Amino acid sequence: MDRRSFLKTSALGGSAAAASTLAAPAVAQGRITWRMVTTWPRNFPGLGTGAQRVADRITAASDGALTVEVFAAGEMVPALQSLDAVIDGSAEMSHGAAYYWQNKSVGLSFFTGVPFGMTSRELAAWVRYGGGQELWDELYDQFGVQGFLSGDTGTQAGGWFDKELTGLADIQGLRFRTPGLGGQVWQKMGASVTNLAGGEIFQALQSGSLDAAEFVGPYNDRALGFHQLRKHYYTSSFNEPGLATEVVVDKAKYQELPANLQAIVRDVCQAEYDQVPSEFYANDPIALNDMVENHGVIVHENWPEEIWQGGANAAKELLTEILEGGDAMTKKVAQSYVSNLNVLRTRTERTDLTYAIARQKYFDISDLG
Repeated sequence: MDRRSFLKTSALGGSAAAASTLAAPAVAQGRITWRMVTTWPRNFPGLGTGAQRVADRITAASDGALTVEVFAAGEMVPALQSLDAVIDGSAEMSHGAAYYWQNKSVGLSFFTGVPFGMTSRELAAWVRYGGGQELWDELYDQFGVQGFLSGDTGTQAGGWFDKELTGLADIQGLRFRTPGLGGQVWQKMGASVTNLAGGEIFQALQSGSLDAAEFVGPYNDRALGFHQLRKHYYTSSFNEPGLATEVVVDKAKYQELPANLQAIVRDVCQAEYDQVPSEFYANDPIALNDMVENHGVIVHENWPEEIWQGGANAAKELLTEILEGGDAMTKKVAQSYVSNLNVLRTRTERTDLTYAIARQKYFDISDLG
């Protein structure tokens, strides 16, 4: 899907949704309708479509007993006010990324992506088996909401630039869109960092208010049209090695649901966490190949050594600052995250990484099809 197509679809959806925006959630003959607000444009590949699948699956699995209506970014509230809409009761659910709300608690960033941190499988292991969900629940209890992992983009790309980067000198003062703790790392490295919702980035690049930007990867980036404005694309990064999206629900309303509907919400989110990466893995290579062959994009598979090392140094410095100076809840989350990372990374590095390097070195089957 190209940029014009999904933005046009989003605009049409917005006008249709406006009439019901302020209506109270419906309850008729034992059936409940919940409103889900999202941070994504309607039908946005992988993320907007993932939010819609969550809604459709909950509705289908409950046979309509719990029907979820989706409001894309801007249709009910601006993208980066989605969580607030659940907190203030304007909506029952939101679909976004927890690090968008780090102004409420830095601890939330650990449930999305940490620079040089957990891969998606490691993150799921921590949340499901290492105490992460319990800490997430404790953190979100402050706001009366409950969070669930709901999607996984895999390791994200490094971003779009107007020239090849040769070292840290090239990023001094660079106006760069990149969110979360990763954004703070780039700021420590010398960039001037800002966060924008996905649908706002193209215009900022086009106007020149941004020099560079990263969002997710080829599948999303092509849809947003970044390849029309910048040609140097870094496909590897340390910013978000296993980004997770979240579904957030009003906790009181969730707990009022019958046990079977609570289970449907929880299990649909888990199923979607495992489906979204399949969508990205299937479509990222196709999108990247198209941008290279048909749009003149220049791919850089690696950062200069100085940027890798500078990023690693800044990431460790940032984690140290959080562990030593953060509020009690954030420190508690960070300590659990770091402790689990030190264990979980051994599985990835001793087994998965060793295999991937060996396959790349010894197993060339490009001539087979």
